[in-house]
Amino acid sequence: MQRVEPRTVWMAQNEGPELWDLRLFWSWRWEAWFNASLKTLGELYNQSEGFHVIQTIYGCDLREDNVIQVFYQDSYDGRDFLSLDKETMTWVAADIGAQITKRRWDAEVDDNQGWKHYLEEYCRERLSQEIEYGKETLQRKVRPTARVSDRSSHDGLTTLSCKVSGFYPQDITVTWLRNGESRQQVTYSEGILPSGDGTYQTWVTMEIDPMIKAHYSCHVEHESLLEPLSVPWEPNNSLIPIVAGVIIAVVLVGVIIGVVVWKKRLPGKEPGMGGFPGLGGPCTHP
Repeated sequence: MQRVEPRTVWMAQNEGPELWDLRLFWSWRWEAWFNASLKTLGELYNQSEGFHVIQTIYGCDLREDNVIQVFYQDSYDGRDFLSLDKETMTWVAADIGAQITKRRWDAEVDDNQGWKHYLEEYCRERLSQEIEYGKETLQRKVRPTARVSDRSSHDGLTTLSCKVSGFYPQDITVTWLRNGESRQQVTYSEGILPSGDGTYQTWVTMEIDPMIKAHYSCHVEHESLLEPLSVPWEPNNSLIPIVAGVIIAVVLVGVIIGVVVWKKRLPGKEPGMGGFPGLGGPCTHP
């Protein structure tokens, strides 16, 4: 659509079209820069065709200790390429191919000073202003909910899963405990993802041997909680009642059929023992 739009109410209410026009202008500049860079990197790595990706992330973070941290990093085809050393305002090359770009960018003193001004002054000012705009939303705390489940895995193992959802802010620690001890080194996480409603969600899984008796629980730490949330895993013991229910149902069906057959023959001649629907009779056949 070739335009930049605010995605939150508190930004739309506090900023006019000038900011969005400025960011659209820089989007066009980035588009031209990416196109030129893709061509240059294709020549640098001797790539005449195929699908290639440049990714750039830059900005400033407000940490929990109220320190604002600035950053800039480029990647090419999913691998680190260049990053900015903010202390020396020089570029750090991640591989041999990036050395050529590093030397050229290090020589661009004016451009580097421009990045220094942007990251350490403009970005900090914008971040502080936008936090003030959205403080009711950004500084809220929403408690997480946690649910544990299990499923059969390979070689007779069981996979335990802990889904934690509905929390804000994003930072959270979720670990599986066995008999009260962390098993973080053998757990797998999908990462922290947006839920679509302004909160976040995550999953943490772990494989266990169900034959080894132990107490497992999902341990959640989040700044909205006065104390950590702990949800125990209870082994699934529902198989035995289900099997017993099936057996009882089969017996009842047999009894009902027997009664129906017996009553059907009541009006006629009284049956002898040979016609009784008992052992060996037709009603016992599946």
